[in-house]
Amino acid sequence: MQAEREATEHATLPEARQRARVRPLRPVEKGLGGLGRGAENLLANLGSIGSLVWQTVVYLFTGRIPLREVVRQMYWMGVSSVPIVLVTGMLAGVVTSQQGGYQFTGSVPLYVLGSIVTSSVVLELGPIMTAVVLIGRVGARITAELGTMQVSEQIDALHSLGRDPVRTLVSPRIIAGVIVVPCLVGLANTAGILSGMFSAQATIGLSPDAFLYGAQLWWHSWDLFYSLSKGVVFGFVIPLIASHMGLTTRGGAEGVGKATTSAVVLMTLAVLFLDALFPPLLLN
Repeated sequence: MQAEREATEHATLPEARQRARVRPLRPVEKGLGGLGRGAENLLANLGSIGSLVWQTVVYLFTGRIPLREVVRQMYWMGVSSVPIVLVTGMLAGVVTSQQGGYQFTGSVPLYVLGSIVTSSVVLELGPIMTAVVLIGRVGARITAELGTMQVSEQIDALHSLGRDPVRTLVSPRIIAGVIVVPCLVGLANTAGILSGMFSAQATIGLSPDAFLYGAQLWWHSWDLFYSLSKGVVFGFVIPLIASHMGLTTRGGAEGVGKATTSAVVLMTLAVLFLDALFPPLLLN
């Protein structure tokens, strides 16, 4: 018995030593590994997005983008989004007017409210609310549409037919976004200012003439350029990220859902990040 026990311990000793050599990863090592994988994925996504941008620019200057598809995307992004954009802009103007009226009554001349509502809507609320609406309505749909085509191998079928998906699917959406979104921002700004003016008249009795007088006091023409510039940038970024996420979708229907969710998160973060860059670049 003693000899068998010694033989068993001798046989299992190398295995025990091997297990001892493979020590578990420490939390710091796991964190660094996750950080490295995250950086690798970020660089890969940035490279893929940069490739989409370059191909779109090349197709734009060579005139190879299908104009009919651009017009169809403009109608779908623009005309179909007008009602929700107008409602969002009106609500933004009403809320700003009511909050300003509550703070200014008894302490600040009420005509100043016209300047506050106009500046808030034009500089910030109009562009950012329009972008948020388009992320949910347009960006999510683009990702789901292209993702479904990717997992059902329709994108591979286009490659086999000699048709570039970037030319026929991605470029028209980006061009349409750049053209349409500034127009929607202009509509949201107009709806926000008018609704703020009527809300001020209904809540604190500020006449439209006094509201417009206050709006003109601190109005700068540069503000309109600033607001529409945000629309151009957001109209470029939203379909770009949505198309990238759609073309890189993997894993069937579950993958389409994950890609759409990730696209909405990325588009929201990108819009907020770019929005934070505008004041130091264009207002100072």
